[in-house]
Amino acid sequence: MQNDSLQPLQSLQLIESMINKAKNNFADNGFLYLLWGYTICFCALFHYACIQWQLHIIPRPDMIWMLTWLVGIFQAIYLRKKDKQRTAKTYTEDIISYIWITFAVCAGVATFIVLNVFKLTNWIFMYPIILMLYGMPTFLSGVVMQFTPLKIGGVVCWLLAIICTFTLNVNALLLVAVAVIAAWIIPGYLLQKKYKQHHTTS
Repeated sequence: MQNDSLQPLQSLQLIESMINKAKNNFADNGFLYLLWGYTICFCALFHYACIQWQLHIIPRPDMIWMLTWLVGIFQAIYLRKKDKQRTAKTYTEDIISYIWITFAVCAGVATFIVLNVFKLTNWIFMYPIILMLYGMPTFLSGVVMQFTPLKIGGVVCWLLAIICTFTLNVNALLLVAVAVIAAWIIPGYLLQKKYKQHHTTS
């Protein structure tokens, strides 16, 4: 009877330790938040500068976004390497992975619908949708990891998505830059700081 009464408590302790372990592991992935945050921020500002000041650095300003494909390839290699080094993967980490996979699929489907079904050729109409989608995985990751800066970043993306509907011009690119600073760059640095503090004390 005594052993039976201890099992629920032991199960809760095991779940708690797994969640804490996942939070610590994903603190290291602050690197990926920073990587994507700086990439998107650079692309948005570069695109904005080319349009605003009529710079002819590349054939078309929107070609700068092809940089995200290179970053995506790098991320795939990086994550595969991390998976090989990791001895175990927790359920919490799986949830966060699927959250970002869902985001990627939704972004692709939304792009297809807007450009093919509604026959929009101007990418400027995509930015409110993109900002809305940015908020989804950011907020949910913050909920799963119990990390408030990511939750705030997600909310900021949603607010900027609403604001963007009133600024459907080149300034929408500035809103994208602000969004990734709030949603990924700042939380990324805070995650790295948390990770370093954990490994210093452990």
